[in-house]
Amino acid sequence: QVQLVESGGGLVQAGGSLRLSCAASESGFSIDAMGWYRQAPGKQRELVALTTSAGTSYIADSVKGRFTISRDNAKNTVYLQMNALKPEDTAVYYCNAVCRARGYWGQGTQVTVSS
Repeated sequence: QVQLVESGGGLVQAGGSLRLSCAASESGFSIDAMGWYRQAPGKQRELVALTTSAGTSYIADSVKGRFTISRDNAKNTVYLQMNALKPEDTAVYYCNAVCRARGYWGQGTQVTVSS
């Protein structure tokens, strides 16, 4: 069982920045992939960014150029640096990890961007 603890959400004005962190209870070196999803009210959960143990990463087109995902295996932590935030980025952000072919979710952290 992998437990994920997220932090870093909050309220920010449009154009501002936030950094989300997700710490895993499992060794980072045994986790195949870690990423961030988000879910806005009335919308489906969508993938925002993903990084794999192979070193590959994915960033959704809607946030490309503004968001960056990074991973520190020694700290079992994945980060999402969010710059130039827009009101449409407002959502609950969830950390996800895939370990030994099983998926795990964090509890979610609210990000609210005011215009």
